[in-house]
Amino acid sequence: MKLLNSRLAAAGIVAEVLQEGRSLTAALEGVLSSVPSARDRALIQALCFGVCRSYHRLDFILNELVEKSIKDGQVRALALVGLYQLQAMRIKPHAAVSETVKGASKKPWAKALLNALLRNYLRHQADLEQKADGDPAAALSHPEWLIEQVRQDWPHEAATLLRENNRPPPMALRVNLSRLSREQYLHRLAERDIPAEPVDFCASAIVLTQPVPVESLPGFDEGLVSVQDVAAQMAAYLLEAKPGQRVLDVCAAPGGKTAHILELQPQLASLVAVDKEASRMERLGVNLTRLQLHAEQVTGDAAHPEAWWDGRLFDRILVDAPCSALGVVRRHPDIKLLRRADDIGALQSQQQSILQAVWPLLAPGGILLYATCSILKQENERQMTAFLSAHADAAEWPIMADWGIPQSCGRQILTGERAMDGFYYARLEKR
Repeated sequence: MKLLNSRLAAAGIVAEVLQEGRSLTAALEGVLSSVPSARDRALIQALCFGVCRSYHRLDFILNELVEKSIKDGQVRALALVGLYQLQAMRIKPHAAVSETVKGASKKPWAKALLNALLRNYLRHQADLEQKADGDPAAALSHPEWLIEQVRQDWPHEAATLLRENNRPPPMALRVNLSRLSREQYLHRLAERDIPAEPVDFCASAIVLTQPVPVESLPGFDEGLVSVQDVAAQMAAYLLEAKPGQRVLDVCAAPGGKTAHILELQPQLASLVAVDKEASRMERLGVNLTRLQLHAEQVTGDAAHPEAWWDGRLFDRILVDAPCSALGVVRRHPDIKLLRRADDIGALQSQQQSILQAVWPLLAPGGILLYATCSILKQENERQMTAFLSAHADAAEWPIMADWGIPQSCGRQILTGERAMDGFYYARLEKR
């Protein structure tokens, strides 16, 4: 029964992503909280992430196995879950087939269909996989528009970047250096037999050899450590906030970068964190409470500061811009299913609006740090060069580092570089 529930639950989650456009994170949260067994939760999560990572290949193979497309969304999702088990998981084929078929117990026609197509896949697996290798979207498990865009922006790095998108990411931690040193926290991990390595170019960062549940991390509830990718940790260092300064963090929720700024510089005059989604601001508040930190939390639109700004200028501004999130596909593989090519132009316009709105809030001599978790030049380098050409009072403050690829403005981290997510950073100084 547990195996049955796991397959059925995973198929329901996948169907929500494919049919309703719901994020995988949200769909998982809605189900996993009611699953008592840790083993079942792990299996459901592995199935859902796996199907989303391999979706374009699985979908191609499924279409080869059926004469007509499966219109029932949950049955189609069950077929994808079954194929993924046979293709990539260490589950005995007969168990994968039988338990997947049981998931359609209330639909006799679906049981017969699933049994036939999964067994047909096993008989012709080599030929089907070879055929999938000949289709660009299936071979790379990305939508064709994204493959084309990545190749256009990064012709020499595209193959590696697309491959890295399909690999599970490492688990990186940010040590709260206002509470203890990284060496002290590494010692605590060693006491729990959790293997980990420090990151040489980021003083707060640790990468675990194998991911562990958050509740296993020593001192997590007390605010000694947070889970945050190494690339995201670079923001607080690049901002270089000084004692007594006023800092603005727009699009701040869920607050990882906000908290890191406060951890590195506890003597700020103030930090104002702004996000327009109230539910996300609640999460920011929970995170700051756990870390025993304080910021002025404002629910408001970064593109319309007149509704929340008190008229006092800021010395530092972090614009953690809304973006395509194509640099974090390995953490959120459903992005490959939900993002569309025409989303990019709309996001670029939103980024421009925010930049235009918050630039007047920066004091002369102040620094604005622009950040995205995207690897597309349209959202990054081109966005910054356009802003600089339109603002005579803006100048690039170059980022000197041994990570990332220097651009005409800013630096680009491509997914997988030194185990990091894909990120872009650019610093602008106000003259």
